[in-house]
Amino acid sequence: MRIAVSADDKNGLNSTISPHFGRCPYFIIVDVEDHDVEQVLQVENPYYGDHRPGQVPKFIEEQGADVMLTGGMGARAMQFFSQYGIEPVTGAMGTVRISLEQYLGGELTGAAPCATSQTHEHESEPAEGEYEKDKVERLKEEAESLQEQLEQTLRRLEETSED
Repeated sequence: MRIAVSADDKNGLNSTISPHFGRCPYFIIVDVEDHDVEQVLQVENPYYGDHRPGQVPKFIEEQGADVMLTGGMGARAMQFFSQYGIEPVTGAMGTVRISLEQYLGGELTGAAPCATSQTHEHESEPAEGEYEKDKVERLKEEAESLQEQLEQTLRRLEETSED
């Protein structure tokens, strides 16, 4: 199975998950056989900073991915992935390694459109740079994702210390 994961950096399995797949600068492509990592590739997103509907899902399909793990994506992107036979999975956070383990362990499943995507459904031709306005929006999304990850980790720590 080949799993593509949206990433903010090129640190392989230690890469930070990008909160939105279309805005990520990199994809970490992981080949998995029987829950064992066989190969890890780092691929630049050729549409980082400027993409049109369907371009990024098509690129992921060209990489041979069976699954797309990411923090979030829009409803149309999920439709494109489904058309290509790729399972979209949202809600990934932290590192590629953590999200991969959660996915393979059955803890990370399903996809729902992210809140940001509700405001940019790509119904008409976007203005240049409209969706990738600047790094500030990406950093805000990343901060929210990291805050949620911290809260989940603190809850797990609390549960562990209660045992």
